[in-house]
Amino acid sequence: MNLEEARQKLEKYNQGHLLKYYSTLPEAEQAALLQQISKTDLSVVTRIGKKEAAKKESSISPIAAMTLDEINTGREAFTETGTEAIRSGKVGAVLLAGGMGTRLGSDNPKGMYDIGITKPVYIFQRIVDNLFDIVDKTRTWIHLFIMTSDKNHEITQKFFEEQQYFGYDKEHIHFFRQDMAPASDYEGKILLESKGKLATSPNGNGGWFSSLTNAGLLGFMKQEGIEWLNVFAVDNVLQRIADPCFIGAVIERNCEAGAKVVRKNHPDEKVGVMCLEDGHPSIIEYYELTDSLRDTMTEDGEPAYNFGVILNYLFRIDSLEKVVNKELPLHIVEKKIPCLNEQGEFIQPEEPNGYKFETLILDLIKLLDSCLPFEVERSEEFAPIKNKTGIDSVESAQLLLKQNGIEL
Repeated sequence: MNLEEARQKLEKYNQGHLLKYYSTLPEAEQAALLQQISKTDLSVVTRIGKKEAAKKESSISPIAAMTLDEINTGREAFTETGTEAIRSGKVGAVLLAGGMGTRLGSDNPKGMYDIGITKPVYIFQRIVDNLFDIVDKTRTWIHLFIMTSDKNHEITQKFFEEQQYFGYDKEHIHFFRQDMAPASDYEGKILLESKGKLATSPNGNGGWFSSLTNAGLLGFMKQEGIEWLNVFAVDNVLQRIADPCFIGAVIERNCEAGAKVVRKNHPDEKVGVMCLEDGHPSIIEYYELTDSLRDTMTEDGEPAYNFGVILNYLFRIDSLEKVVNKELPLHIVEKKIPCLNEQGEFIQPEEPNGYKFETLILDLIKLLDSCLPFEVERSEEFAPIKNKTGIDSVESAQLLLKQNGIEL
């Protein structure tokens, strides 16, 4: 993209101010700014302040989960089906690892955080070790696609190289960057992070498949014969990855997707719960769960909306291809955004000063026709690390890991 083409694109969205300092930049920074403008979706700012079209009232109903009892009854058959899919090269894994360890007091990528007690044990290491469990059992290398962000891409790659990929075959590890979305002020003016760089942030975990596609990896996966992708977040250090029983159950139930779920530990637990929305699989966020829905019971006297997602999903690639170009709902979130002020000075705001734009993986589920909620034991597969201490913390994860016989 040349300067004139950049001007035309910016004017279309009333963002001409982004070239305010262009003439003062070194040639290399000018080229980088034009490239960033070229690849950034500026249209997101047009959705600020627009009243959403009137929505028809959605019909919410319970979705039948595959419970532990049912899983245990069919475990042998499910595991056999899933193992065959893995050995046939039909299963890949996608690690969502674009976040930083800021809430843990670290300036590094979250996956680099050391949760060891007597020796170094990194979050990334735990993820790879969990995947190794299946690689060893099936004697099959599984392609692992790691989604990074602009802020942590190089350091993540370097860390894996320094750690010699934790023993994993490096030919089966692939890094790709998550697409970025611009950040704006409250009037929809995109902010500058520096005189030659737009303020941006990752476009949310709903953008993982489009980011993978834009990175050119979809063709590679088809070439390798991969048909299923197990997608999971970096912060759950106990989760089972490429779990043959889970994969086999989704395949045998002929579903487009599967979601690992846990029973809520109390009615107000802050997890999204599986349901049907107008007949399609869906997820209700905890803050959207009305008293009426929360108190709804099944015929067996169990809460009808009692299975919380843990961000571990299985998707059919061909189903994702059909919906990848559909517009996901855009979540516009108030944030504190470091940026240049009117005088061109860099500021770190103490209060929210604008919007970031995100899509969510739960909205991707809603575009599909079927999704199997698959119950797992939370004490064996759910140890999220979101905080340094307290609930869902390094401390609580360490305790759960030790209870599962993992040496720290």
